[in-house]
Amino acid sequence: MSSGRGKYNSGTRKFVMAAFDAVLLRGLVARWSYHLGLHGKFGVTRQEIQVPAAKRLPAPLVVAFASDFHAGASTHPAMFATLVAELIAQRPDVILLGGDYVTCHARDVDALVDGLSRCNPPLGKYAVLGNHDLWTDDEYISRQLTAAGVAVLVNQRVALPAPFDGVSICAIDDPWTGSADVAKAFAGAGAIRIFLSHSPDGLLLLKEEQFDVGFAGHTHGGQIARRDGSSLVSAGGPLSRAYGRGRFEVPGHGPLIVSLGIGCSSIPVRINADPELVMCTLRPETA
Repeated sequence: MSSGRGKYNSGTRKFVMAAFDAVLLRGLVARWSYHLGLHGKFGVTRQEIQVPAAKRLPAPLVVAFASDFHAGASTHPAMFATLVAELIAQRPDVILLGGDYVTCHARDVDALVDGLSRCNPPLGKYAVLGNHDLWTDDEYISRQLTAAGVAVLVNQRVALPAPFDGVSICAIDDPWTGSADVAKAFAGAGAIRIFLSHSPDGLLLLKEEQFDVGFAGHTHGGQIARRDGSSLVSAGGPLSRAYGRGRFEVPGHGPLIVSLGIGCSSIPVRINADPELVMCTLRPETA
């Protein structure tokens, strides 16, 4: 099995994650946490984006975005069943996935893929990988996602099917643990650009590239936060606290939406950072 291609996967980090995995008793602690309500209350967050008329979006485009699943000992699988049921009920045009499908073991992605295979939006399913995926066996995770009908994008641009072929998904590799190439991801992009990055740190690499909407995860909103939403501990990365949750208007680029994610990383507890599915509607601007 591949050891993963992720950078900065130190021996200390591996030891700590293995210790967490052992302490969590192969998911037993997560089961208790879930039934006590400590995984948070799943919800749907809605966003609207106005696309300039000159870009000729033919009709409203409904995008579902979910990230940071963290399948394995720290997240009860019932969270994934809830997510899949909501994805099917919401009937988006396209599904985007923001990475970190697992925490410690690549094989844990198997808890996700059956449900994802049952979600079949008309314009497809697209994914990027996160740092935890790259620290395990990203090739296995990519194969399993592909088998579920999800296109895994690594520094790639893909146009949506007609009549939305003027819309491009521009997806980069994880900004720090991968080998992100923004120029490659945006090469040949259409007039309407959706930027997909596991982490908000992807903003640091954009240079002059613009997008109509960007999606990122990674932060979990701190996972354990104060009542005002400010995180007690932020995820790794220089922008994780500044872009911790919600919508941000990024000067010179476009709006970035940072999801709180679905699962729990390391410890199976969420406080004031409830798991969420983001539903974002792009609408053609009217005069």
